[in-house]
Amino acid sequence: MTTPNLRIAECYRQQIRDGNLRPGDRLPSVREMAEEHGAATATVRAAMGWLRIEGWIVTTQRGSYVADEATNTAAPADRLERIRRTGNTLGQGETKRVTFAALIVPPLYVAELFDQDPAEQVIRREYIIGSGRKRLSFEVDWYPKSFAAQVPDLVSTAPGAATPNHAGIGNDLLARIEAATGRAVTHGRDAMHSRPADQREATTLGIAPGDPVLAGAHEWSDDRGVIVYGEWCLPQGLTIGYEYKI
Repeated sequence: MTTPNLRIAECYRQQIRDGNLRPGDRLPSVREMAEEHGAATATVRAAMGWLRIEGWIVTTQRGSYVADEATNTAAPADRLERIRRTGNTLGQGETKRVTFAALIVPPLYVAELFDQDPAEQVIRREYIIGSGRKRLSFEVDWYPKSFAAQVPDLVSTAPGAATPNHAGIGNDLLARIEAATGRAVTHGRDAMHSRPADQREATTLGIAPGDPVLAGAHEWSDDRGVIVYGEWCLPQGLTIGYEYKI
C-alpha cells in the first residue's frame, strides 16, 4: 500500500503533468494541503520534499511553485499510467515529433525479443519528445509487423497520425493498438544505464557527442508476447522517478 506522503506527492505530480497546475502556479500552503488530504503537516512536507527532489516544484520564503522549466520527464511506467487514464502519453506542454516510421528488418536482439525469424520485418518508430524549446528524450519503439495492417498510423510520420479516431479512443497509438488487436499490456519491465551519447543521439538532443545521457529500455507485453519494445535516452539534468509495490 502506498504511503500517505507518496499518495499526496502523486496527486500534485498528476495535476502538473495534466496541466491543471502550470509553470509558476503557487501550490496551496502546507496547512491547506494537510486539511484537504486529512494528513499531518509532516506528511505533506515529506510529499513536497519528493516533488522538490524530482524538480516538479521550487520553494521560496513565499511558498511552493510549479517549476518554470522542465527538469524531469516521465518514466515509461508514468506514460503507461497516463495512457490508461487519459488516452494520451504526453503531459501538459509536451510535444512529440515522429522522425521515422516504417517496416524494417530489425537487429537480431529485437527479432529475438519478438520471438521471430531474424529476416522478418517489424515496425520501427523514432520520435523526439520536447517541452517548449527543450528536448526531453529521443526514443525508438518497435512493434510486431502485423500491427501495421491493424493500425496503419504506426508506419506514418504525419502529424495527424496521432489524432483521436472516430470511436473516441485516445490519441495514443497504444490505446488504438489495444482496441484494434484485443491485446492489452499486462506486464512491463524497465532497464536503465548511463553512457556517452553517440553522434546521432547528440545531434537529435542538441548536445555534444560524448556528453552523458541516461539510456533506457522498456518492454510492455501480455501473455502472447511483446506488444511494444522501446529504447530511449535523456540528456543530463533530467530526473525520472516512479513508484513500485513489493
